[in-house]
Amino acid sequence: MEMKGKVIVVTGGGSGIGAALVRRFAREGAAGLVVADLDGARAEAVAAEVGGLAVRTDVSQETEVQALIDRATAQFGRVDVLCSNAGIALGGGPAAPDDDWQRSWDVNVMAHVWGARAVLPQMLARGEGYLLQTASAAGLLSHPESATYAVSKHAAVAFAEWLAMNHGDQGIRVSCLCPQGVRTPMLLGADGARRSFLLEAAVTPEQVADDVVQAMREERFLVLPHPEVLDYWRGKTADVDRWLGGMRRLRAKSEAIRRQGG
Repeated sequence: MEMKGKVIVVTGGGSGIGAALVRRFAREGAAGLVVADLDGARAEAVAAEVGGLAVRTDVSQETEVQALIDRATAQFGRVDVLCSNAGIALGGGPAAPDDDWQRSWDVNVMAHVWGARAVLPQMLARGEGYLLQTASAAGLLSHPESATYAVSKHAAVAFAEWLAMNHGDQGIRVSCLCPQGVRTPMLLGADGARRSFLLEAAVTPEQVADDVVQAMREERFLVLPHPEVLDYWRGKTADVDRWLGGMRRLRAKSEAIRRQGG
């Protein structure tokens, strides 16, 4: 699919990967861009850059996701592409508060479900549409510091696979974006100085946006801005016990980096 002439909705579009996607889609000649973000001011700023529509949206609420698609459709007549990009990263394992588990599930998984539920009827009626689901390399591999993130991102990948299996023959194309470290506020922290084992190989949001556009042109399911993730994934499936040992070593390295950072 080419982006020229398409109406595109991007959640989490006020910063990071989402903002980079909006700007790249604008350069590709999108006919209409809808920037959705929990931070309404950021959404307005990005939308103003590209002549788009800003909609403050809390994707953890189904009513707001549905309202977003309704607003976009009313403004532009249709939605050709939905980029379910908004996400959160909360730490913790089994002891993490239930509220953190629930919010991770709602934002990282259910927002994708609700987005598809809202937009698929019109796409299926036209016999075409594109769903870009932002997950994470953690959805293919894991994350040694956050069970809430790893579990919810695994589920996001599984839902994207399900959409591709069940609607691919009905004209619906699906891509699943699975980056490792990206230099966004989520990775860097509010002060831009957070240490992380992902920083060394982190890429820019603009690089991710370039990879997304290319994958969508090819209608390719997996979008891997870090090509090594495919090798890691293959290694995991070939020998899970060996891979788990490697992840334990990675966890130790991560803890050492955090201690070094104070």
